[in-house]
Amino acid sequence: MSLPAVVPAPSSIEARPGEPFDLDARVAISGDPDAAAVLVALIRARTGLDASTSSATGGGSDSATGAETGSATGGGSDSATGGIALRVVPGTPESYTIDVGAAGIVIAGADTAGLFYGVQTLGQLIVNTGEGWAVPPVAIVDAPRFAYRGVMLDVARHFHPVDTVRGYIDRAAGLKFNALHLHLTDDQGWRVQLDSRPLLTARGSGSSVGGDPGGFYSKDDYRAIVAYAASRHMILVPEIDMPGHTHAVGLAYPELAAAPVLDEHILEVVRDHGGKPPAAGAPYDGMAVGFSSLRIDTEATYDFVADVFGELAAMTPGPYLHLGGDEAFGTDPADFAAFVERASEIIADLGKTPVAWHEAGAASGLHDSTIGQYWGFVEPTDGMDDKARAFVRNGSRLILSPADAVYLDMKPTPDAALGLTWANGATSVERAYRWEPSDVIAGIADDDILGVEAPMWTETIRDADDLDRMAFPRIAAAAEAAWSPPTGTDDRRTWPSFRTRVGALAPLWTSLGIAFDRSAEIAWVEAP
Repeated sequence: MSLPAVVPAPSSIEARPGEPFDLDARVAISGDPDAAAVLVALIRARTGLDASTSSATGGGSDSATGAETGSATGGGSDSATGGIALRVVPGTPESYTIDVGAAGIVIAGADTAGLFYGVQTLGQLIVNTGEGWAVPPVAIVDAPRFAYRGVMLDVARHFHPVDTVRGYIDRAAGLKFNALHLHLTDDQGWRVQLDSRPLLTARGSGSSVGGDPGGFYSKDDYRAIVAYAASRHMILVPEIDMPGHTHAVGLAYPELAAAPVLDEHILEVVRDHGGKPPAAGAPYDGMAVGFSSLRIDTEATYDFVADVFGELAAMTPGPYLHLGGDEAFGTDPADFAAFVERASEIIADLGKTPVAWHEAGAASGLHDSTIGQYWGFVEPTDGMDDKARAFVRNGSRLILSPADAVYLDMKPTPDAALGLTWANGATSVERAYRWEPSDVIAGIADDDILGVEAPMWTETIRDADDLDRMAFPRIAAAAEAAWSPPTGTDDRRTWPSFRTRVGALAPLWTSLGIAFDRSAEIAWVEAP
């Protein structure tokens, strides 16, 4: 039999002999209650069936396979007679196993995150036979390649409400991403309420690109996003971009902002994309970048940095705070280096790990824990790789976000209605897939890579349907780069395999309400 489609590709998947597991309303789900609730909802969305749960934990032999069950670490035993058993058996973080037989299914996670990911994989395994629902007999052993698997959502260029963020979390978690990077501030708006600096939202949150409405998250909203992400085994990585991308700060606290630097590039972007040139004290709704800067020469700026990151650290249980540091063209290079060095120290002193875009690698005095995020191209240009390597030389690691592969806001085709093309033109699904993380920066191997992140900038992205259309199916390619075995080590880590497997997910994505782009590159499977 052919193997079922799973994305991202698991470490190992093998066909079992025998008949499939018939899935109907009588199926009972036992074990971890949180994972059981997720699975019940997933089965209902996929099939319309209402599965039941029980508190039984099972024991003895695994009737799914007729043998002692394999756990996430290869030991233990379980029982899934007539149902689905969900177990936590300690092992490699986030790993899981699945055993499916006619008599039952066992999912064993090394932790609750691994169990959650096993449940998501099971959702992909469910097929409509024409006479009912079934899960084919398979054995899966799976674990992530990289510890950090992120998506970024820019809520500064266009504000996206809490419900939209929750939906994006659900979609990302279903593909085994475990970090949501929120780009909370930019020239167009400040999006998070802080008691220490109330004017940031009072004066700096009202605009978006193109004159669209602005908005911001209250502290309760922010905590709700953090909690919802945690329920899907995702951490939140908040970004306060500085010293550039800070025009909105100047609306609130003009004494902290330098005058906009209007070079020919800025004026060209204004001509190409419309709007007015940025002006001190006036809200900005254009698409130009690199013209703004905090004032580097005043202690008031560093008091501001300490206030903002101090309050944000108290609201953020995850380990990372992102300080931005990209496209600071309006900042003198020496001033830029002095600023990011000091900002990284402030964050580290708060007990958090700083993250910065790769440009900050030009500063020799960054705190040595600072993680670099590379957004250059798959084939680096203009010394971007040298700046990225500096983080590794400093004893830290990199997050890879090559713009011409995993920037989800790039047009998928040249004539697409949404998106931009500055990252080497349109990014097809095939181009989004055909790259290997360990090949991007010479001298950087897996041990130097913390993970992969797929950003979604929102200059042209206004609502949840826009997010779906631009993210899917290319977000699945990023998920496979982050989770699955390296290219060249597995027959499934090829473009022909991926396009077949991702095409088979169309019925699942449709049932989950995902408004994905039916790219002509993919042979989409239609639901019976």
